Amino acid sequence: MVRLPLTPAEVERGQRLGALLRRARGERSMLDIALDARVSPETLRKIESGRVATPAFSTIAAIADVLGLSLDAVWAEISRPEREVAPVGSGPGAPRGVASRAS
Repeated sequence: MVRLPLTPAEVERGQRLGALLRRARGERSMLDIALDARVSPETLRKIESGRVATPAFSTIAAIADVLGLSLDAVWAEISRPEREVAPVGSGPGAPRGVASRAS
């Protein structure tokens, strides 16, 4: 099977996903998050660095679950243009576009 090259929009979305996961992980170790999500630390590192721009849905679902992020919030956050992305935990009272699953 031939894999088509990623579009610039897909690459950018992958970079935003990686940045979102890094912010949400905060001070927690990459190893702990990866093991809790049952993905390899290398996979998480590649996603966070933007090297894997289109990871499998189940991989993102597992990582988001461990980080306490809703999939709706993850999609909303990575689908916006870069200038509109708010840091996790910023804003008055609640994050803009990134909510914990408890919210």
